[in-house]
Amino acid sequence: MKKLIFLLVSCSIFFQGFSQDKEVTKQNWNFGALPTISFDTDLGFQYGGLINLYDYGDGSRYPLYDHSIYLEISRFTKGSGINRIYYDTDDLIKGLQTTVDLSYLSDQAYDFFGFNGYDAVVNFDWIDDTKPEDVYKSRMFYKYDRKLFRFKVDLSGKLSGEHLRWAAGVNILNFKVSQVDIERLNEGKEGDELLPDIEGLYDKYVRVGIISQDEADGGFIPELKAGFIYDTRDNRPNPMKGMWSEAVIVGAPSFLGAESSFAKLSLTHRQYFTIIPDDLSLAYRLAYQTTIGGHVPFYYQSQVITSVMKGATSEGLGGAKSLRGIRRNRVVGDGFFYGNVEARWKFARFRFINNNFYLGLNGFFDFGRVTKKIDVSYPTPKEEKESIDDYLNQGAEKMHYSYGAGLRIVMNQNFIIAVDYGRATNASDGDTGVYIGLNYLF
Repeated sequence: MKKLIFLLVSCSIFFQGFSQDKEVTKQNWNFGALPTISFDTDLGFQYGGLINLYDYGDGSRYPLYDHSIYLEISRFTKGSGINRIYYDTDDLIKGLQTTVDLSYLSDQAYDFFGFNGYDAVVNFDWIDDTKPEDVYKSRMFYKYDRKLFRFKVDLSGKLSGEHLRWAAGVNILNFKVSQVDIERLNEGKEGDELLPDIEGLYDKYVRVGIISQDEADGGFIPELKAGFIYDTRDNRPNPMKGMWSEAVIVGAPSFLGAESSFAKLSLTHRQYFTIIPDDLSLAYRLAYQTTIGGHVPFYYQSQVITSVMKGATSEGLGGAKSLRGIRRNRVVGDGFFYGNVEARWKFARFRFINNNFYLGLNGFFDFGRVTKKIDVSYPTPKEEKESIDDYLNQGAEKMHYSYGAGLRIVMNQNFIIAVDYGRATNASDGDTGVYIGLNYLF
């Protein structure tokens, strides 16, 4: 996909000019908004926006807030879109941190590169329409159509002292999966712009049985979560010191209607170090996730488990929320390990429109790999023209690396516009990626 236009705007209600005065304490309701416009050759124009509302109450806890409400609606003209409401509070039920997420996410070109990282051969010439006809297959070859409904409720409360907490939650997921709708994506195109109607990787995996017929069209995942959190951060949006660690088990039991019963374990450790007080910090995240029981449907394997979602999706590995610069979902397995190291610098502070702002730069290094593989056997009948070597390279998986830099525009310490540029170090992971969204990665 080629993003041709990015428009990034931060909005607020009143204009009162710039100021270098001491940071103002915010009270009551405030908001930040981010209109987005982009164009994708295959998906069309994206239009819409998001808004994040914060209630700081009487301001006595600022920059902590009593309530946060996030709303996003965006569309591509050919059908893909994001519809999301997210609510976060520690004031609704005293003593409990409560988050609620209600989302409907439609993606007509969801990335699918196979399983087990480098064990799955990816030929980027096949999706490059500038290549000769005998090489190019389709820009949609490594894609399928996915629609996801998600309703998520998470609770956490103190367990011992100020830092140790328990976590519990319910996550209702309904996946609908199908081959890419080539006819719809070809609307308005002609000649060389038309996408060829060929068998993509997802279709091939279904046909040869790597993806079972029972799972091929998606399914229902009712998920229960329980875990522990140890949190000593001094600031949730962008900590300067402390740590944030968690151990979480999620399970999808058959008695709740799961198509396939399974359980997964997720361990995550994040730590933050002050280099220059208030201005420069070093942060890292190490995470491990694996299946500990049952069979996980293929359409769930891209989900990255965490106690708190930092965006509309938590998926990978690869892409905006895990390995920046590496293609989304390039590293998918039954278990995986990943990490991120970031240097974060707040290089400018000012007041504008009666709100507190700072600008930040960050440099990062990301890495990850599959630690437990999905069972893949690719039978190649004699009539197949393609070799198994075009798709599988068993035993090739190793660590994936990427690096890059980013910009942060932060209002009132909580509304964070994030722009990251990442570059993969291995050509089979892709080349570069630009990501525009909200929040620090962790």
